[in-house]
Amino acid sequence: MSWDLATPFIIDLRVAADDIDGLGHANNAVYVTWLERCAWRHSQRLGLDLAEYRRLDRAMAVVRHEIDYLAAAYEDDELQLATWIVDWDQRLKMTRRFQLVRPSDGTTLLRAQTTFVCIELSTGRPKRMPGEFIDGYGPALMTGAL
Repeated sequence: MSWDLATPFIIDLRVAADDIDGLGHANNAVYVTWLERCAWRHSQRLGLDLAEYRRLDRAMAVVRHEIDYLAAAYEDDELQLATWIVDWDQRLKMTRRFQLVRPSDGTTLLRAQTTFVCIELSTGRPKRMPGEFIDGYGPALMTGAL
């Protein structure tokens, strides 16, 4: 597979009938759901699941998605979605990149970048990342990726 960056975190996806819109391909909103799923699974792999977020009263909340839809996905397509943490300030913001590929033909269907801000769950306000976030997300940072 030709990934944009080295050492991606990857999830496998299959396009379901419910993902298809009136134009006969996966709806753009489905892609956003896949981005969220991939980011969550990566966070879980790093030891930062929903239970840990609640314990810490902190979460990484999306503030911006930038998505380039490059090609369509169709029902029953088997896909791979990769993510990388490419930037963070170790205080409030973190940025992930994504690449969605159809392995059967090597086509990149989507490239995206999402910016997250650390919030305090109890208030919904921006709040500095706890040490557990720095310890969990830090080792996954791609140096020189931007």
